Amino acid sequence: MEIIRTVEWMKQVARAAQAKERLVGLVPTMGALHEGHLSLVRAAKKECSPVVVSIFVNPKQFGPAEDFQKYPRHMEQDTAALEVLGVDYVFAPSVADMYPDGFRTAVNVEGLGDRLEGRSRPGHFHGVATVVLKLFEIIQPRFAYFGRKDAQQVRIIQQMAGDLNLDTQVIACPIVREPDGLAMSSRNAYLNGGDRQAATVLYRALGAMKKEIEAGELDAARLTATIRRIFETEPGAAPDYAEIVDADSLEPVIRLRKTCYTLVAAFVGKTRLIDNALIEESGDSFSVNL
Repeated sequence: MEIIRTVEWMKQVARAAQAKERLVGLVPTMGALHEGHLSLVRAAKKECSPVVVSIFVNPKQFGPAEDFQKYPRHMEQDTAALEVLGVDYVFAPSVADMYPDGFRTAVNVEGLGDRLEGRSRPGHFHGVATVVLKLFEIIQPRFAYFGRKDAQQVRIIQQMAGDLNLDTQVIACPIVREPDGLAMSSRNAYLNGGDRQAATVLYRALGAMKKEIEAGELDAARLTATIRRIFETEPGAAPDYAEIVDADSLEPVIRLRKTCYTLVAAFVGKTRLIDNALIEESGDSFSVNL
């Protein structure tokens, strides 16, 4: 496995692979890898060679009061785990190389990034879309793998790739959870013992909603009321939002139809966590994938 530190070096390696008609796969990360990230690597390894994993804590997707400085960084552990999985290249550029002096460009996917996470974290998705577009241009992967935990992010990147006629196909992979249901996240490392238990309220709230859907409830307002009711039982968590939206437009729905997401976010202690459920129409009923 080779660790690549500069943009130009990564471009040379990627272009050489393409010249040999090899199928390049990319797993973009900010490091502090967990089983969720590693599941994306395994998916990439099944379809692609070479596989590139980027590790870059992107300052442009953090707000002024957010956790850029303390975001966990475990480069030695991360690269050891990736080598075991047979990753070909780790792309770990510096901030100065990705955003040199005079950098002025930002990518905005209108209509998808200004609600939900975008409302709570202004400018966040500009930073996400900008860095992902740069990664796609530098590495030019045929496939890029993202976790469905960040469902809004995945939808925005899919829209960007389609709108800009990029050759990269964006693949959304299932959420990976802890045994108690908590969605795996690098920010889970911030949780102390009490917070860790309280954090399961996101999964419990989605699970309660799932039971109601399976019993035939389709009204979005009643379903989100159930989610809020579960949150009220957990004093250690402060909900930010809970919305059921169309999976394509991310617009709120009144009643379940076709494919939807239930997206939730909450503060547990000082840590902000997100989670979601994918709701899909199946004949005369709906299936809920947590």
